[in-house]
Amino acid sequence: MARIGLVLTPGFADWEYAFIAGTASPFYGIDVRFFAPAPGQFFSQGGLAVTVDSSLEQCLDWKPDVVVIVGGMVWEQAEAPDIGDFLRASRLAGATIAGICGATLALARADLLNTTPHTSNSADFLKQKAANYKGEALYHSCTGAMVADRIITAPGPAPVSFTCAVFEAAGLSPEVVLQFRSMLAAEHE
Repeated sequence: MARIGLVLTPGFADWEYAFIAGTASPFYGIDVRFFAPAPGQFFSQGGLAVTVDSSLEQCLDWKPDVVVIVGGMVWEQAEAPDIGDFLRASRLAGATIAGICGATLALARADLLNTTPHTSNSADFLKQKAANYKGEALYHSCTGAMVADRIITAPGPAPVSFTCAVFEAAGLSPEVVLQFRSMLAAEHE
């Protein structure tokens, strides 16, 4: 069974992980678990109270196929958790690393975007908020998720394409991913 580890922080963006958490396990048989840099009770950006009991060390021990860092305002603040060692160790263990919106800052701070094509909210967003970011030549301005070298990045308004990329990295077939994407896009036809 494929494994997806969702990393939440205080003030995480409710809409950025919802399709993954809400459909991966019940519809596709993917084992989804939640982790936090500082386990405990905290609130989402929308005010949802959550309790996350598992640490990043436990996530490493669990060996997920995909590690998803969920965005939120905390990544833009001075007190953002430093999860660089965790991200690099997860990648070395074979996991695909995914970050959406503000969470792309965590990937940039871990030097994962300096040599890999990627996207985010903007190149300036990464340059201004991640001091060691040197990947601006590989930045692509796009509205959906981008996948390169087992790194998935997306701007905040792209939770559907982000979810599709995460599901594909977890091993769902292109046909199943296309069906999922089509189902969510049907209202826009």
